[in-house]
Parts: sequence; C-alpha cells; structure tokens
Amino acid sequence: MADTLITDAGKSVRPASWGGVVSLSLGVFALVMAEFLPASLLPRIAGDFGVSEGAVGQSVTVTAIGAGLAGLLLPVVVPRADRRRVMMGLTLVAVVSDILVALAPNLGVLLAARLLLGAALGGFWALAIAMTARLVPAGHLGRAVTVVNTGVSAATIAAVPLGTWLGELWGWRAVFLLSAGAAVLALVVQAATLPRVVPETAGGLRALGSTLRSGIVLLGLTAILLLVAGHFTGFTYVRPAAESVSGIDADGLAVLLLVYGIANVAGTALSGVLADRSLRAAALVFPVVLGVGMLAMVVIGGWTAGLFLAAALWGFGFGGVPTTAQTWGARTEPARLEQMGGLTVTVFQIAIALGAVGGGLLVDGVAPAAPLVAGSIAAIAGGALLAGTHRPHRDLS
Repeated sequence: MADTLITDAGKSVRPASWGGVVSLSLGVFALVMAEFLPASLLPRIAGDFGVSEGAVGQSVTVTAIGAGLAGLLLPVVVPRADRRRVMMGLTLVAVVSDILVALAPNLGVLLAARLLLGAALGGFWALAIAMTARLVPAGHLGRAVTVVNTGVSAATIAAVPLGTWLGELWGWRAVFLLSAGAAVLALVVQAATLPRVVPETAGGLRALGSTLRSGIVLLGLTAILLLVAGHFTGFTYVRPAAESVSGIDADGLAVLLLVYGIANVAGTALSGVLADRSLRAAALVFPVVLGVGMLAMVVIGGWTAGLFLAAALWGFGFGGVPTTAQTWGARTEPARLEQMGGLTVTVFQIAIALGAVGGGLLVDGVAPAAPLVAGSIAAIAGGALLAGTHRPHRDLS
C-alpha cells in the first residue's frame, strides 16, 4: 500500500494498517456490547440474585464511573507504554470481566466485575483515536474513526435485541460468555494486525494540564457536553416521551428503536467522509439533524409516519456525533491525542449522567415530552458552539 503510518514525530515508518483499524472497531464492539447488555437482561439477573432491577441497574452506573476515571487517568499512568500491548491488555480485561459476570455468585461480585469493564472501556476509548491516527494518513482520519465507531453502532443494534432473545434461549450468564467470546475474537485480530506504537510526545499530568489550559479545548469540551447531554436528556426517556405523543405500544417501540438504530448506522457511515472534507460542517449538521429529530417527535409524533421519520432523523444525527467529536479533538490537539481522547471519554460519561438526571427531573416535574424539547435545544447549541471552536486543520504528517 502507498499509505504510510504517521508517528508522533511525523516519521513515515510503515504502510498504513486498516486491518488494525478494524481490530480496534472489533474491540469497541465487544466492549460496548458488554456495556449495554444489562439493559436487556435486568429482570433475569435480578430474579437470579433475588434483588431489585434497580439494584442490578447500578451495574451501568459503576461501568460509567470506571470508564470516566480510566479515560482520564490511563494516559497519565502509562505515558510511554507500547500502545499495542496496552490495547490488547484492555481487551483482555474485558474478557475477564465478562467471564466474572457470567460466574458471579452475587450482585457484589457482578458490580466489581462491571467496574473492571468500565476501566477497560474508558481506557480503550481514551487511546483508540490516538492509535487510529497512527494507523492511517491524516487525511483519512475521519474515515478511520468512522470504522472504529461502526463498532458502537453495531453494538447498539445488537446488544439489546440480541441479548433479550439469547437471554430467553440460553440464560443471561451464557450471553455474557458470548460477549467474552467477542472480546477474544477482537484480541486475536489485534494481535495479528496492530503494530507496535510507542508515544514520542510528552505524557503524564503535565500534558493533561497543558491541554486543559487551552481555551479552545475547554470551549469544545463544553460544546460536546451540551450536545451529548442534550441527546441523553431525551434518549434516556424516549419510551415515556414516545408513548405520551403517540400512544405507541411496546412492540411498536421496538420497531421505532430499530429504525433509530439503522439510521444511526447511516449517520456513522457518512460522518467520517464529511468530517474529512469539512469538520465545521459536520460539527453543525449532525447536531442540527439530531435536534430537529427530537423536536419533530413532539410536533408530528402523533402521526405514525411522522414519529418514525423523527426517530430516523434523530438516529442519523447522533450517529455522526462521536466521529465528529473525536475528529475535532484530534484536529485541535494533534500532539496530545491521548489526553484529548481521555478528556472526551470523561466528558461523554458526565454528559450521560447529566442527561439522565436532567431528563428525569423534566419527566417528573413538567411533562413526558419535555426532555425532548430541552434536549434538542442543548444539542443544537452544542453543535453551533463546536463548529465555532474549529480552527484550521493542522496536518499530522
């Protein structure tokens, strides 16, 4: 291949590794699938342990806590370690976590195992975009990030419906063993395709502090916080919102979420090309489509076709957000990719929590559809702010 791999020092050292990019996507798929599985298996896990579904739901909370901490701290703890070994080690941690969950004798062990998953998830995400930037030329970064994020879209579609179906057939423990198998597959592909990559720029707390002193970085992270929190303000409570505007039943909601998921994949697929051609346009277009979709669900959701059209717009818009946000971070601080990756992971986790809390207050205190209105405004404002913080591209090569 003519493409070359670019290191931190800007040296062309080997052909680009799209196989390595695919291996990172497989790792993301395995990690995110494991993250989402409890949503489809809560009743069975709760019944097995003799606890409430709310108690089992804390497995999601501890995963988010672990991810936020690991995303921020891992690049500081291992500033010079070979990234190939680190990524494979984190994937191995995910395998161990899934096996521990499958064998857990009680809720305490399960929660500890899920905290371990969070550490693997946050650490993997913190380094994934920096690793991706070392595997492809700078001009193809957006498309490579799209390949990685395809793992998220696939996991979003597969985890809940597949987990529910297989949980009924095999039991919830077998589903987590299947998730461990997916992580093992990712580990094998990583071993075969990932090159050795040792960071050559300064790492540690000093680099993290320098990154946080940038006004553009702080504005951009604030924009991402608004955008992602806006999405999750509505999406966390999409069921009561959709039911309030349309009267849709459980079966219809399942189809609605499938439409959302398919549109999400389409948005993800197009986001890399648009981000490579015009990052400013991507930063504005996807949040606007996302916000319009949320508002449309309120305005025309009483019409069945309108409800599904709104879900498709919403899914398409959010599908482009992760690639856009991650590409923005890489373009803004190309010399501190891992620090930007860790900060972006942490901001995403905080935004998810804020969206869930804020949406809950709106559902209880205002109306079931209120989170959609508030979330759409926040998402569009975040997109506008992110587009405004974009600065001219600095080539990594």
